[in-house]
Amino acid sequence: MDNGDLEGGDGGDLPFHGKGGRKYSPVGAHDRAVLEMSSMDPGSSSSDSKSSVKKNNVRNLGNLDSDGREGSNPENGGTNGPYREHKLELFGFDSLVSILGLKSMTGEQIPAVSSPGDGEDVSITSGQPKPSDVKMGTMMGVFIPCLQSILGIIYYIRFSWIIGMGGIGESLLLVSLCGLCTFLTGISLSAIATNGAMKGGGPYYLIGRALGPEVGVSIGLCFFLGNAVAGALYVLGAVETFLKALPSAGIFTETSTKVNGTVSEPIQSISTHDLQIYGIVVTIILCFIVFGGVKMINRVAPAFLIPVLFSIFCIFIGVFLAKKDDPSPGVTGLSLESLKDNWSSDYQNTNSAGIPDAEGNVHWNFHALVGLFFPAVTGIMAGSNRSASLKDTQRSIPIGTLAATLTTTGLYLISVLLFGAVATRDKLLTDRLLTATIAWPFPAIIHIGIILSTLGAALQSLTGAPRLLAAISNDDILPVLNYFKVAEGSEPYMATLFTAFICMGCVIIGNLDLITPTVTMFFLLCYSGVNLSCFLLDLLDAPSWRPRWKFHHWSLSLLGASLCIVIMFLISWSFTVVSLALASLIYYYVSIKGKAGDWGDGFKSAYFQLALRSLRSLGANQVHPKNWYPIPLVFCRPWGKLPENVPCHPKLADFANCMKKKGRGMSIFINILDGDYHERAEDAKAACKQLDTYINYKNCEGVAEIVVAPNMTEGFRGIVQTMGLGNLKPNIVVMRYPEIWRRENLQEIPGRFVGIINDCIVANKAVVIVKGLDEWPNEYQRQYGTIDLYWIVRDGGLMLLLSQLLLTKESFESCKIQVFCIAEEDSDAEGLKADVKKFLYDLRMQAEVIVITIKSWDVQPEGGSQPDESMEAFTAAQQRVGDYLAEIKATAKKEGTPLIADGKPVIVNEQQVEKFLYTTLKLNSTILRYSRMAAVVLVSLPPPPVSHPAYCYMEYMDLLVDNLPRLLMVRGYRRDVVTLFT
Repeated sequence: MDNGDLEGGDGGDLPFHGKGGRKYSPVGAHDRAVLEMSSMDPGSSSSDSKSSVKKNNVRNLGNLDSDGREGSNPENGGTNGPYREHKLELFGFDSLVSILGLKSMTGEQIPAVSSPGDGEDVSITSGQPKPSDVKMGTMMGVFIPCLQSILGIIYYIRFSWIIGMGGIGESLLLVSLCGLCTFLTGISLSAIATNGAMKGGGPYYLIGRALGPEVGVSIGLCFFLGNAVAGALYVLGAVETFLKALPSAGIFTETSTKVNGTVSEPIQSISTHDLQIYGIVVTIILCFIVFGGVKMINRVAPAFLIPVLFSIFCIFIGVFLAKKDDPSPGVTGLSLESLKDNWSSDYQNTNSAGIPDAEGNVHWNFHALVGLFFPAVTGIMAGSNRSASLKDTQRSIPIGTLAATLTTTGLYLISVLLFGAVATRDKLLTDRLLTATIAWPFPAIIHIGIILSTLGAALQSLTGAPRLLAAISNDDILPVLNYFKVAEGSEPYMATLFTAFICMGCVIIGNLDLITPTVTMFFLLCYSGVNLSCFLLDLLDAPSWRPRWKFHHWSLSLLGASLCIVIMFLISWSFTVVSLALASLIYYYVSIKGKAGDWGDGFKSAYFQLALRSLRSLGANQVHPKNWYPIPLVFCRPWGKLPENVPCHPKLADFANCMKKKGRGMSIFINILDGDYHERAEDAKAACKQLDTYINYKNCEGVAEIVVAPNMTEGFRGIVQTMGLGNLKPNIVVMRYPEIWRRENLQEIPGRFVGIINDCIVANKAVVIVKGLDEWPNEYQRQYGTIDLYWIVRDGGLMLLLSQLLLTKESFESCKIQVFCIAEEDSDAEGLKADVKKFLYDLRMQAEVIVITIKSWDVQPEGGSQPDESMEAFTAAQQRVGDYLAEIKATAKKEGTPLIADGKPVIVNEQQVEKFLYTTLKLNSTILRYSRMAAVVLVSLPPPPVSHPAYCYMEYMDLLVDNLPRLLMVRGYRRDVVTLFT
């Protein structure tokens, strides 16, 4: 229960102010909630407490004493009243367990509760469950739907034919293989379904929440197609049974006169055109029924199972009553000789109708039989699809699903032995309705049972598939599916029309044996997704993974998933490739066009655990130079004026990407908000979201962090000390040079700038300062010329490494590297040049080496004197520094204190200041002489001199970067980032 949902009345003497400035009154001892909780038996259940609290009225009492507690008179609860009140006041209203609070924990949408005005009594009734329809138990809710979906057309009109083609031995293997696959899938389904409340979508919901929305949508859409195609399978089965029972109803006829290559009596088969015409008519009728009576179908669905069970009973009675050539020629009765004759396989060619024909174009083997039979074991998801109508999903789904799987598998195994012993092989292969032939007392019972069961299954498919598509659409992941969205409780009419269109398209194919492999692939893909989901969740074993179904293990789920994949390839490698390609295309489309959110899927948990293990394996020791990666800490807005809606300089992300090889690495973008954390916490969250959006827009691999601190200096010191974990701490601080500080007269910037550099030196962080960031090229702006490195001090090879990383980018790949080194004497120049060349060769770096001596700095350039602009800048800097020093000296003399700058005592050596200014002038002149046309210049960053005012250091830096359009000032840290060895 949120504090925002309740607003008290008078409030007494000590009102409580919650979020948003709302005023709340303390809990009184006479509040109904207090009385109920204080009188509650410690051993009572939470359900009892909820039922007693949910209709209580919220009232406030104002007779509080000066301590904020209610008086201890008998009317106010005696001596125990204040004590109880004091205990509950410590926690406030948020501590009370309520219906609203429990529903919010499960993620349910709860309508907002209007706050009562002062003195009003409002009953807490919002969010209470409304009276719903009668819930179903395990038998009617799971077992019977699964049994009805599993027992279908394949058992009646294809099972005996499969036994005749594959023999009893391979048929037993076939049933065991398919039954094991569905049984292992049932175990995985039971584990996932009992790990929490289920919503609409069935297996799509389970897979999506376990493997992520991309995998969930791709497999969910394939499962939808499987259900839609299965509807066509059931329709064709019903039509075929009808035409077999009433041959005179056929418009077209087809006959075959060959059996195993020998001439035999003509055998009449059902025409494909008849299947198409009647199939389309039946599909249209079923669609009208679905549109008009879905609730009625759900009510009478169990009645469709009665003809199925009765027909199976009649089949078994007929098997035991059958005698030789009775009731039909080829029937032997239960015979051991028939069992032996039919034990082995007899694969042969058939025509498209399944009639044996030596010249037939369809060849059968065990792989093909797996594809034909597997739809007879599908349907185990029927219970999970009805989760919203179950009393106890976590009990009913495991028991009902596994019981139906074991029951049907046992039925199939027994039927293999009985059918194989009751007829000859020719009878098994030519009589497609052998179950009706031997049924007691007459075949019409089987015909009626088949038609009703298949029509019922088709209705379930045409009812369930649209709801699955609507559930995917309602998650708002794929914009293309928005046409199939429906409001809660509404019928998915558009999805039903689309399902009917697919179903009629498959009916037009008209061949049952060609449709079943397609259905098999889609169902196997779904089953493998369920198994992989359970495998991943079981292997990761996250704290939230606590299924009530305990009989599961990751090895069983892995075996089930592997078995599904193996069966897919056994059936048809071409169909498998097509189905996997379809799922992959949907996955790719969802990842590109989808709007998937974070569903807490298993992959995120896997990434988390992998990150933890990787972090532990890295340890706390320094990473070897061969494994060193730059992890820049990008300071977004240390200074400068950017619009409030711009979280970072637009080119900072481009520069951060240039510090990564092929985009691999991580950047941390930070910003600091001045103020109190409690006051600006919400501002920090909004700023972090805005900065994260910027990072994603710039396609930069990085994270955004916003820190609230009293000032920028304190905030940065906290960041540079604590940001990161282990060896994944940022190792380079990147920021732009404050070019505007003098133009905007920002006097606080020199102190901040020097403080940041000193903090990085103390924290052992490298520093890269970018001057001319506005001119930095993006990925589409190709640069030509050179990348010039002024390698003045040893920096562990960071400057060299950065130049190589720049060359990996398209913007700088056409540039060449020049390395400038500074020698003190002319005699050292040749030796230094040779050493640097050898060092670069060992580092596998191609660069031209140029050595400059300090004496050459005093040599005037050809054709003139020292550039006028440099001398003017030098003279202006001297004047500003002199004025600044005179000002702080006057202030110190006036106040009688030592020289103080930036709040710290300083020691000013004017000769040293003059020397530093001259040194930066000469370095700037040298860079302008050799690198005026360079694409980018890298120069060693001098550290701030000890005890020098920050203002003086800023003058040194301004003089160094003057007239240089694009410059990187680099300072390494106390370690090597490159190595000579393999």
